[in-house]
This record gives sequence, structure tokens and C-alpha cells, in this order.
Amino acid sequence: MERTLNLKPFNFRLKINLFFFVAVIFLLSSCGARRYTVKSDTKAAKAADAMANLKSKSLYRFITDWTGVKYRFGGLDKNGIDCSGFAFLLEKEIYGVTLPRISRDQANVIKRKNVDNLKEGDLVFFSFGGNDVDHVGVYLNNGFFVHASTARGVIVDDLTLPAYQRVLAKSGSVN
Repeated sequence: MERTLNLKPFNFRLKINLFFFVAVIFLLSSCGARRYTVKSDTKAAKAADAMANLKSKSLYRFITDWTGVKYRFGGLDKNGIDCSGFAFLLEKEIYGVTLPRISRDQANVIKRKNVDNLKEGDLVFFSFGGNDVDHVGVYLNNGFFVHASTARGVIVDDLTLPAYQRVLAKSGSVN
């Protein structure tokens, strides 16, 4: 009597296992190919674009060196700096221009420009506390400027935000 092996159940199980193995490999590999991106319309992405689009690489380095330095009224170093001190140092180091030390006085020496005509390095002035200029920033591009914020220190910010639009007092160039 001759014995024969019945391979049909074995082949069927092998095919099922192979199918599941291939399916798992496919699923795992497709998850690894998924790309995660930052939404390009976020405030941070737009600020990063403004920095990337700077014409002056020395301005880029200056800003990145100072970003995050805390605000300190009257400060003029990396232990703390105020807005007019930051504008004063930036204009002197990057453009060779000596500004007055106080934002109100800085506003008096600029050639007034419409916000739509601002260029990299121009100044923007704000009046948060009434009629007098009491804050200054340096325009970058695409509606962004850099300044020493009392709450966040040196930061690139969006000039088109309503909070800034309401208090924008003057803008222009030093030259």
C-alpha cells in the first residue's frame, strides 16, 4: 500500500501566510513613505520665509544671533535689550548708520515712507501708550519685521497683525 501526502492544506496555509506577510510589509513601507510637512501658512513658517528671503546675509546673522535675547528696558547687550537699543545696534552694525538711542528720537530722523514701500532695514514705529512713539522695529520683507518685544524678547513678527496695525505710528528709512 502506497502512501500519498496530501499537500493541499499545507499549500493553502502557506499562501495565506505569504499573503499576510506581503500585506504587512506593504503597510509598513507605505507608512514610512508618508511625508510630514509644516503648513506653509503658519506664522512661524512665514517668519522663516521672511528670514530666508533677506538680501543681507549679515542682517540674517545679526538677527539669528540676537533672537530670543530677553527684553530689558535700557539694555544694550545680550543680557537684555530694549527695542530702541536693538534698532540702534542693528543699524550701526549692518548699515553703518548711527541713530539716536531713544525710539521717539529715532522716529524724528527718518525719511517717512508708506508701509507698502518699505525696504529691508527700514524702521517701523509704534505708539502703544498714546500719542508719542514708544516702540521701534526693523522692517525685513513681506510684512515682517524684527524687534525687541517686551514679552518675548528679540523676535521676528508680522506687521500685518491687527495689534500692530492699530498702533503703527510711522515708518521710513534712515537714509
